[in-house]
Amino acid sequence: MLKALMGVLVAGTMLSATTAKADEISIVAGSIGKDIEELRSQLDAFQAASGHKVEIVTMPASTTDQFGQYRLWLSAGNKDVDVYRTDVIWAPQLASNLLDLTDAMKDVVGEHSASVIASQTVDGKLVAMPLFADAPALYYRKDLLEKYGKTVPATWAELTATAKEIQDKEREAGNPQMNGFVFQGAAYEGLTCDALEWVASNGGGQIVSPEGDVTINNPKAAAALDMAHGWVGTIAPAGVTGYMEEEARGVWQTGNAVFMRNWPYAFPLGNGDDSPIKGKFDAVPLPAGESGQSAACLGGWNLAVSKFSEHPQAAVDLVKFLVSAESQKQRALGTARLPTIASVYDDPEVKEKQPLVAKWKTVFENATPRPSAPTKTKYNEVSQQFWTAVNKTLAGQGDGATNLDALEKQLRRLKRSEW
Repeated sequence: MLKALMGVLVAGTMLSATTAKADEISIVAGSIGKDIEELRSQLDAFQAASGHKVEIVTMPASTTDQFGQYRLWLSAGNKDVDVYRTDVIWAPQLASNLLDLTDAMKDVVGEHSASVIASQTVDGKLVAMPLFADAPALYYRKDLLEKYGKTVPATWAELTATAKEIQDKEREAGNPQMNGFVFQGAAYEGLTCDALEWVASNGGGQIVSPEGDVTINNPKAAAALDMAHGWVGTIAPAGVTGYMEEEARGVWQTGNAVFMRNWPYAFPLGNGDDSPIKGKFDAVPLPAGESGQSAACLGGWNLAVSKFSEHPQAAVDLVKFLVSAESQKQRALGTARLPTIASVYDDPEVKEKQPLVAKWKTVFENATPRPSAPTKTKYNEVSQQFWTAVNKTLAGQGDGATNLDALEKQLRRLKRSEW
């Protein structure tokens, strides 16, 4: 892998060690699964070919915690971090402290998904380049569905019934730890993703419309949240209200869940040699709600260069290297991260070794965006209020209708301050 990536660096437009002064730069990134391990291997290839040295500054897994730290560093003019790995929703909120990459990336930007590029463009300035995309999956135990004569659920109602039946029968058979369904229920950005999928698939809209109208307080959205509340303590453990991605994967990968909602990164980990469920599971698009449509929240991460970097050229070179087609292919093969370059999905090696990635092109292209575009710099506050209302509903602190009514009032007050 390193040899292939070094070839990309040398053959491309970036500087090599023989033509430029070596710099020491840093990249900050959060991690779930093997993200940091995969990033380090690609940075080693960049270092070997360019002569630049790159340090990783690691962050907590919580995207909410990451965003808070990023905003503090950038507002303080921190020069210690050159490149930031940023969530797809953060561009409008961080743009004023990031370099405009329009000219630097003009020869490669057309290779990437136009919708992702648009999401990273603020006031005509390209402030981040796509590292990988994300769109979630419903993971299911093939062996357990076969054992009990069940089909893969096409709707949330079917998932609820199937999960309960298999969970109960497995517990009766001697596995008291079995759960029907695990997901991300903690009060953080991941819950915004999960709940947006429940609401949108049920015909309840997208929290805030593309035109900026607050639309979340409606019966279909409330019903979706009440449905999810009904899972807690029945098919999902009571502690799911504190689960993020890795907590859900931990239960799933030990063999103690029938279904799981998670991102594609969990697929190769579940098939690792040390996994009790290796070869026993598969993944499909998320179930549909009453609308008859599946909804997958658009996720993904990007790379941005700090305005305060003392080595902007080396930082730009690193970004161009990490977002290249070859780097995206290696990321897809190693950690099942979804490419933002369409041609990578059709690569024969990707199709053979990571079939989930190859199948997920359409899911990614049709994914539901969070309302970061219409809410702009206020998105974080909007999302925080939404996930708080959802988490309260999951925990039984008010029903969906009551909590969404209160949420609407909060969001309307926020809108008056001009998002």
